[in-house]
Amino acid sequence: MRLFTAALATETNTFSPIAVDKRAFEASLYAKPGEHPATPTLCSAPITVGREVCAREGWTLIEGSASWADPAGMVARATYEELRDEILEQIKAALPLDGLVLGLHGAMVAQGYDDPEGDFLFRVREIVGPDVLICAELDPHSHLTAKRAAQANFFVYFKEFPHTDFVDRARDLWDIAVKALKGEVTPHMSIFDCRMIDVFPTSKQPMRGIVDRMMEMEKTIPGLLSLSVVHGFMAGDVPEMGTKVVAITDNNPALGAELTEKIGRELFDLRGTFMVSQVDEKTAVAQALAATQFPVVIADVWDNPGGGTSGDATVLLEEFMAQGATGLAVGTIWDPIAVQICFAAGEGAEIPLRFGAKSAPFTGSPIDRTVTVKKLVRNAEMKFGDSFAPFGDSVWIHFDGIDVILNSTRAQSFDPSLYSVMGIDPTKQKYLLIKSTNHFYDSFSRIASQIIYCSAGKPYPNKPAETNYRKARKDIWPMVANPWA
Repeated sequence: MRLFTAALATETNTFSPIAVDKRAFEASLYAKPGEHPATPTLCSAPITVGREVCAREGWTLIEGSASWADPAGMVARATYEELRDEILEQIKAALPLDGLVLGLHGAMVAQGYDDPEGDFLFRVREIVGPDVLICAELDPHSHLTAKRAAQANFFVYFKEFPHTDFVDRARDLWDIAVKALKGEVTPHMSIFDCRMIDVFPTSKQPMRGIVDRMMEMEKTIPGLLSLSVVHGFMAGDVPEMGTKVVAITDNNPALGAELTEKIGRELFDLRGTFMVSQVDEKTAVAQALAATQFPVVIADVWDNPGGGTSGDATVLLEEFMAQGATGLAVGTIWDPIAVQICFAAGEGAEIPLRFGAKSAPFTGSPIDRTVTVKKLVRNAEMKFGDSFAPFGDSVWIHFDGIDVILNSTRAQSFDPSLYSVMGIDPTKQKYLLIKSTNHFYDSFSRIASQIIYCSAGKPYPNKPAETNYRKARKDIWPMVANPWA
C-alpha cells in the first residue's frame, strides 16, 4: 500500500483584524516533506501516527508538507493557494496512491474562499480519482460543508474540548483507514444538521456525559466505527456555519442516520446550557480578591487567541490595578513591539513601557508603567497535552507587585508551564490571569483553588443572535427561537 499524508490547517475568526500570511504559518508550524518533528501539533497528528501505522503494516508512507497557523483573521489568498498547491503537486508526484490520510482544521477562511478545505479536497479528488480513499482528522470548532463531505470517504473529529485527544482521534482515523484499505469495512458517513450554534466544553456536564456515551456506543454498537460532534465555529462568517453530528458506519446508512439525529436532537434540546457561566470584570476581580486559598485562576474567556483574537486586552488587568491588587501574574499579553523594546533594554533594566490594547476597540486601554525586565526568553514554548505550543520571543516584566508575560507569537494559555518557562512559579502566585475559553482547564484545574470565568470587553463575537453576520445562516438557533418550525 502507498499512503500519502499532509496537514494544512488554521482556524479563522473572520471578525479578527489580524490577517494571516505565510509568515504566520512559519511562526507556528511549517514543515516540508519528511521534516515534521516527532511530536505532533494539534492538526498534524495524522502524520506522526501514520509513521507508526505504516511501519507496523509494512506500507509506504509519503509525507507532504505540514502547515499550521495559530488562529487569527482571514488568510491571504496567495498564501492559501501557495500552501494548497504545494501539497497538490506533492500528491501528483506520489501517484499512484491507495489512500490519503490528512490533517485539517476545518475553520479556515481565505480571501476569496469561504471553504478552503472543500476547495482543497475537491482538487485532491480530481487528482486521485473516485476510487482512492480520502479521509481526514479535524477540529470540532469547524464548519462541515456539503462540498468537503462529498469529496471525502470519512472524517474523524476531536471529541474533547479542551482538545486533549487529538492523538487518540488520529489513531481512530488511521484504524478505520487501515481496515477500509484491507477490505474489512466500507466506511459510510452520515451527517445531521442540528440547526444551532453553541459552545460545548467537555470538562463539564452536560457535554461530558454525551461524549462519554458516544465513546461507549462506539465500543458496543456493531457496525459503528466513529461518532463526532462538529461544534461549529461562531466566529466564522461563512454560509454553512453551525453544529452537526457525524457518524461513520460500516456501510449502514440507516444506523448512521438514526444515531446522528438522536444525538443532534439531544444537543438542540440542551442548547444554551453547555457553556460555563461568566461574570464581568468587576465581579471577577472582587471574587478573586475575596479568596482565601490560592492560586485563583481568572480566565479571560473571550480574549482568547485560540479563537482568533489578539490576546492583548487589558480590561481585567486594569480592574486588578484599580483595586490595588498584588500577587497577580498575567499570562499573556500579546505585544511584539513591547517585547522588542524589552529585549533591547536587557534583563534587569528598568524602563518606561506602554503595552497592550493595541489591536482592536473594546479591549481596554494601553498600560503605561515603569517596569523591571525580569527575564527574556527566545522562542518560548508551553506544553499542550502531547505537544508544545510556541508563544515566541517573550519577556517577564514586573511593576507594582504585578508580573506580566508579554509574548510575540499569539497563543492562548494552555498550561501552567507558560509561567514556569518564564521563571515564574504559578503555584506561588495569588492570582493567575490567563486567556483561554476552555483549553486551559485540564492543566490549570490541577493547581487552581478556584476558577473564575470572565467575559470582559468585546474582543470576540460571542453572541450569535447579536453578531453582524453577512454570510452565515440566519435560520439556526439562537438567530431564531425554533429553527424546526
